[in-house]
This record gives sequence, C-alpha cells and structure tokens, in this order.
Amino acid sequence: MNMLIYLIPVALFLGALGLFAFLWSVRSGQYEDMDGAAWRVIDDGDDRPRPPS
Repeated sequence: MNMLIYLIPVALFLGALGLFAFLWSVRSGQYEDMDGAAWRVIDDGDDRPRPPS
C-alpha cells in the first residue's frame, strides 16, 4: 500500500508529460502532411534530370 503513494504521482506525471508532448506536436504541425512522407519513400527520383558527368 505504501508503494501506491509513489506510483500514483509518477503515473500522473508521465501521463501529463505524454499529453504535453502530444499537444506540442499538434501545435508544431507534425501531423499536417501525413501523405507526403509516404510518397517520398516510394518516389525513386527518376523524373529528375541527371547531373552532367
């Protein structure tokens, strides 16, 4: 029972930390372009001209 005195505040702190990190990522625009990264992985860059050798 004495361990709950320590575990409950730690759990609340970690939950608040996770919520803060999520809200920060939403405000900084991390979720604005969800499809762009997926298409960049697939794109092989063949449509760009080759540099002169």
